[in-house]
Amino acid sequence: MKKWLLSIAILFSFLHLGEGQNEETVPVIELSAISQINEGNSYITFPADIGNIEDLWFEANVNPEFYLRQSKNSRLMGVIVPQIIIRMFQEESYPVWTPSYMPHVAAYYRLNNRVGNNIFTLFGKIAHHSNGQDGDFYLENGEINLKSGNFSTNYFEAGLINTRFKGRFNAHQFFKTSLEVHVDGLPDKKVEETFGLVRWHNAFSVFKLPEKSRFNETNKASFSLKGEITLLMDDWDFNNFSLNSVNLKLTAFYHPFFLEEIGFFVQLYSGMDYYNIYYTHHLEIVRFGLMTDKLRF
Repeated sequence: MKKWLLSIAILFSFLHLGEGQNEETVPVIELSAISQINEGNSYITFPADIGNIEDLWFEANVNPEFYLRQSKNSRLMGVIVPQIIIRMFQEESYPVWTPSYMPHVAAYYRLNNRVGNNIFTLFGKIAHHSNGQDGDFYLENGEINLKSGNFSTNYFEAGLINTRFKGRFNAHQFFKTSLEVHVDGLPDKKVEETFGLVRWHNAFSVFKLPEKSRFNETNKASFSLKGEITLLMDDWDFNNFSLNSVNLKLTAFYHPFFLEEIGFFVQLYSGMDYYNIYYTHHLEIVRFGLMTDKLRF
């Protein structure tokens, strides 16, 4: 686990690499692209997960975005995202137990010009997370009812995104820090104490742009790397620090020139299971799959 922390810390340090750029040579990045990086990609995994997750045929994240804005040049933009995550288990009849329904509404405000090498964007989000079930949370034996137990929580998140372009690497960099606070909906105090009602998110992304050629005439990112660290801040105690309070994720994405809208990804994840009522599970997994392309100009 310590190696994970060191690896992502090194990745975050790249934020300060590279030389300054003349604003005329920096590619213009729209507010919609900044929001897409923050909202995340749609993806589907292959049935080849390595680690302690249940046997799955696939996990799919359906994450479309609907924009509310006056024009592409607007500094203020709203986003509606009806996000759903589903897992199909390798069991009889291939069941999909308790999907994660995660709709949210977000607002983004760009503090400075869309042309430049150091763009700051404020964002806020109001969100809901539930599994669409109405059964008892606990079974008679005291275990959590994973198949039909009710899970529901509401939360808001607010933070800052910094966007830079590094000409030395021909790459865009994004750094995000935000605070997520859950306000109500969880069934009882016992669940609240183990769920993590206050979370501090940090993420750093690098999108490598390709050299234009007759094989790749569009200026879409050919490779990206994203490291994420989430700290569960409930009753935080630096003197008794536990890695169980840290979620780590590292995602590498490759977009081959012969595919238009999707590419391949590999992801390493260590931390609390993000799939609704499965949150008591601690995952240590490596996964592979297909992911939608995001950054384009």
